Amino acid sequence: MSQNVQVENKKFSKVPHTYVILFSVIIIMSILTYIVPAGTYDRVEDPATGRTVVDPASFHLVDPSPIGPFDLMQSIPNGMSAASGIIFFIFIVGGAFQMIASTGAIEAGISKIALSLKGKEKFMIPIFMVIFSIGGGTFGMAEETIVFVPIGIALARALGYDAIVGTAMITLGAAVGFSSGFMNPFTVGVAQGIAEVPLFSGIGLRLVVLVVMLIVTMIYVMRYAAKVQENMENSVVSDLEAEQKHKIMDLNDVPALEKQHYLVLATIVIGFGFIIYGVFRLDWYITEIASAFLAMGIIGGLLGKMGPSKLAKEFVEGARGIVFGALVVGVARGILVVMQDGMIIDTLINGLASAIQTLPSSIAVVGMMIVQVIINFFIPSGSGQAAATMPIMTPLSDI
Repeated sequence: MSQNVQVENKKFSKVPHTYVILFSVIIIMSILTYIVPAGTYDRVEDPATGRTVVDPASFHLVDPSPIGPFDLMQSIPNGMSAASGIIFFIFIVGGAFQMIASTGAIEAGISKIALSLKGKEKFMIPIFMVIFSIGGGTFGMAEETIVFVPIGIALARALGYDAIVGTAMITLGAAVGFSSGFMNPFTVGVAQGIAEVPLFSGIGLRLVVLVVMLIVTMIYVMRYAAKVQENMENSVVSDLEAEQKHKIMDLNDVPALEKQHYLVLATIVIGFGFIIYGVFRLDWYITEIASAFLAMGIIGGLLGKMGPSKLAKEFVEGARGIVFGALVVGVARGILVVMQDGMIIDTLINGLASAIQTLPSSIAVVGMMIVQVIINFFIPSGSGQAAATMPIMTPLSDI
């Protein structure tokens, strides 16, 4: 009987699917259009930046515009349509990255670095963390690290560490880069596009955040690694390591870094350099960046000795792997559609602004960050979270 109760509790305590949460929010917002007074701010163009900003002194009530059941259902396709540029951008970047990854150049490059570190084990952790932080901060490497974790574990064991070190230097490196998001098109790019600010502006601050987080994380992992190397009994998975002794990899048997791999890696470096130049010198936006990523994937794939049909197959595979995050953006935009059509978004912003206007701006911005942290628990997709919250956070910041 008690076991049945525990099973029931587990079922009810499970966090709902992200799409269920977003659609529930759409329903709640449609109900609020019958309760919350309709209101609006006047939007004006900032002559200095060309941005459309809120006039904080212009809020006024307007006639109500409640959202009916069929209007609610239309909000999702309308949201998909409104966010189509961002959705297809995510599909193209995901497909391009898969074309590059399928050449094996990234895996071979990492193995080559590990081999060259034989006898210099202490440098492996910071080097790998820097490499994967760049991946996390540029093309949003997160779940993709799963592919490299087995390699990291094998390399760590071969150099006298344990599975925790091998996992941490890859996943934490990518997480640090993703958190800083210094040039992440899926998070910062989407958010800044909605906020109408120059793409990747503020990169200096995000790079400082990246460096600080990297240093702290490196010290933490390296201290643990030194203890493990000194005595494997210090490992938190010492029992597992004893069982897996026979699986320690021979560093002389790793994927070879061949000529085509060098060409692919060079394509990645040149491609990102081209994107950085385009963003900061040529005012590139989503269309141009997506085109550069696509060119990078095609050129890298061809140089990696992949045929056109194989490239097309990998592109589709990469796009398929990122469907969840791409469609979350469209569903999340449905929330904005309901709030805009129901004329309540500005009323809610005015209420939030009134609540925090007596606080110093430094405290208010911390409160906004805490709200994002809470939302992150329910909406794990970075691009989906940006699409769901930036329409509120941007005018709130203006006010």
